[in-house]
Amino acid sequence: MYFKSIEWLKERLEDENIRIVDATYSLNDHSYGRRTYEQKHIPGAVHFDLAHDLSDKVQKHGGRHPLPDFQKLKQKLGQAGINEKMTVITYDRGENCFASRFWWLLKYMGHPDVYVLDGGMESWEESDFPITDTIPDYKPVHFTIRMNHDMLADIADVRAALDKQSAVLIDSRARERYLGLIEPLDRKPGHIPGAINHEWTDGFKDGKWKSREEQISRFSELDKDSKIIVYCGSGVSATPNIIALLEAGYKHVKLYAGSYSDWISYPENPVSKEGN
Repeated sequence: MYFKSIEWLKERLEDENIRIVDATYSLNDHSYGRRTYEQKHIPGAVHFDLAHDLSDKVQKHGGRHPLPDFQKLKQKLGQAGINEKMTVITYDRGENCFASRFWWLLKYMGHPDVYVLDGGMESWEESDFPITDTIPDYKPVHFTIRMNHDMLADIADVRAALDKQSAVLIDSRARERYLGLIEPLDRKPGHIPGAINHEWTDGFKDGKWKSREEQISRFSELDKDSKIIVYCGSGVSATPNIIALLEAGYKHVKLYAGSYSDWISYPENPVSKEGN
């Protein structure tokens, strides 16, 4: 199981072995996440920001949200009282992709006990559960990194998937972007040739994660033993699809962290507008 219910968390707000992470962010307003966190959040929650905490600076390659410097992230986690011995629950304000990005990063760093809050802040507030503007101050701890390199695919893996059909490529973006009909963020429309389209938003219904059976149905054309590489525009909204695939029973699932924005940073890489 990759999720915890709001009821489960409410019953454990006083548990000192649980840390709550508010990962709220907006691609259209980069101050939104921190600002809304300071106004109200689940009691005890700390805030991690996609741009400042969960991504590195943009370079020539690596995509629009490169993976963070993990030594710096390790220090930030420790300062927030988070180590690998804590149970970690992460949420955002309904998008799910930012909480999923935090979930993926912690799992990649080897954390064994991290979950996404099903329904996020919206469900929490709709249930009239407690909120606060008090920012907690935790005693610093030491976070031990044990990188799980099997979770990450690089551009060489993606090229091999094209040339040798060594893995299934899943494009998680909206279908209009996958088909190259619109492209609001990247300079070249289309998708990585051979990739199939599974929009990440299809994994949710009314703001909550679909059931395991529904996730299995979403990916029913894929063999359970398939090697799968998931990407999106910049490695953020692909992460809910990774959780959905794992929930559906797929075991060989990797994130192409640089995603489409990294792919097109190499002018020799082809793109396609042909859909599945």
